[in-house]
Amino acid sequence: MRHIPLLLLFFTSTLFAAPAAVNVTVLQTKLDHPWSLAFLPENQGMLITLRGGQLRHWQEGKGLSEPINGVPKVWAHGQGGLLDVALAPDFAQSRRVWLSYAEAGQDDKAGTAVGYGRLSKDLRQLEDFRTVFRQQPKLSTGNHFGGRLVFDGKGYLWVALGENNQRMTAQELDKLQGKLVRLTDQGQVPNDNPFVGKPGARPEIWSYGIRNPQGMAMNPWSETLWLNEHGPRGGDEINIPQKGKNYGWPVATWGINYSGLKIPEAKGGVVDGTEQPIFYWEKSPAISGMAFYNAAQFPQWQHKLFIGALKEKNVIVMSVNGDKVREDGRILGDRDQRIRDVRVGPDGYLYVLTDESDGELWKVGPATTP
Repeated sequence: MRHIPLLLLFFTSTLFAAPAAVNVTVLQTKLDHPWSLAFLPENQGMLITLRGGQLRHWQEGKGLSEPINGVPKVWAHGQGGLLDVALAPDFAQSRRVWLSYAEAGQDDKAGTAVGYGRLSKDLRQLEDFRTVFRQQPKLSTGNHFGGRLVFDGKGYLWVALGENNQRMTAQELDKLQGKLVRLTDQGQVPNDNPFVGKPGARPEIWSYGIRNPQGMAMNPWSETLWLNEHGPRGGDEINIPQKGKNYGWPVATWGINYSGLKIPEAKGGVVDGTEQPIFYWEKSPAISGMAFYNAAQFPQWQHKLFIGALKEKNVIVMSVNGDKVREDGRILGDRDQRIRDVRVGPDGYLYVLTDESDGELWKVGPATTP
C-alpha cells in the first residue's frame, strides 16, 4: 500500500490561481447526449457517439452527417447506450472503428460490450460489426457502465468497466464489474494478464476495486495509463492502475453515500491491501472525460491535464509533474453545461462535448498567447 500523497490534502480549486481565459467556438449544436469523439486522419473531421445509439460524422464546412449505418443495437436506458469510440492503431489499413456500448441481457439488465466494424470509404457505413468482449454477468439496471476505451500504442486495448451500482462486485474477481480490462488490439486476452490461469478469476482483468470510471488516457510523458472514476458523494479519484492491484471500492473510499451515511462496506479511506489514488476530491465534481496536453500549439498548456465535470459543469485544469497532479482551477463554467468528453485535436485545440439533450461540440483555445 502506498502512503497518502500530501497532495491529497488539497481538494478545491480555490487554493490555486485560476487559469487564463479561453476562447470558445461552438462547432455543432443539437447533439442528443453526445458521449465521445475520435479524430479521423487527413483532416476528415471526427466521429461522434450519441448515447441513444447513433454514430455521426462531423467535418468542418460540411457539418453533421446522417447516422452511420451498421452500429450495433444498444441498450439506451439511464446511463446506458452508445458510449466510447476509438480508431484502431492500424486504422489507415484496417478501417476498424471500435465502440463500447450497453448491451441488453436478461431480466431487463445490461452490461458493457466492446466490438469493431470497418468504416466505409464514404464514411456512411460501419461494415461487419463484431462484438469481441462482453461484461459478465450483466447486472446493470441503468447505472455505472464505465466504457472508456484506450489503445496504448504497445499492442493493447484497455477497457474501463463500472460496477453496475452493485458495489461488492468490484472486489469479486469472478465478475467483470468494477474492473480495468486489458486485451490485445485484436480483442484477445494477453497471456501475461495478472489473473490468467487463476481459478475463480476472469483472465481479462488487469486491476479491480473501481466504482464508475469515466475518463481514461495515456500519459504521454510517462507512457502510463491514467484512469479517473466517480466516487459516490465525494471521493472522485485519479488512479494510475497497476497490474493486479486493488483500488479499494467499496471497502476503501474517500466518499460517503448519497444519503449522507457511510458506505456500508467501507472501512475507511486507507485500508490495507488497497491502493491510494494519486488525487481525490472531497466534494465530487462528477468527473468525466480527460485529456493530457502535449501539443506544440499552446505552450502555456504543456503538462496540463484537462478533466470534464458533469455536476459542476466545467473543465478542471490540472498540472502534471511525474505521477503527481495539482488542481490549477476551472474553465468553461460560465457556459453552464455538463461536460462529457474532452480531447486534444490534431490542431492542438481542445474539443469538448456537452452532455445535454441539445448537446454541443466546442473548440477551445487560450484567449491569449504566452
